[in-house]
Amino acid sequence: QVQLVESGGGLVQPGGSLRLSCAASGSIFSIDTMGWYRQAPGMQRELVATITWGKNTNYADSVKGRFTISRDNARNTVSLQMNELKPEDTADYYCYAYLKRTTRGSAYTYWGQGTQVTVSS
Repeated sequence: QVQLVESGGGLVQPGGSLRLSCAASGSIFSIDTMGWYRQAPGMQRELVATITWGKNTNYADSVKGRFTISRDNARNTVSLQMNELKPEDTADYYCYAYLKRTTRGSAYTYWGQGTQVTVSS
């Protein structure tokens, strides 16, 4: 089994900061890409940021310059530092990992359970 557990969500005022973390555990051979999606009420899930094993990153235009994604390959963790938060950043944030469980197996995407971020005064 593989588990992804997120932490760090909460309530923050506009302009504030939060740091989300996600740890992958279980039967894991290698993790290619990790990242974060978010889903606001009544909206589709959207990509926030991704990071590869080699630390190449990609961001949604709406968060560029405000959010920073990082990962620790040795610990199978990914983090999202969110600064200058805006009310429109309010959403449930989900981490994911595209990984292989065995050397010859196929890679699949696994998801965390989500953590809520609310930006409000």
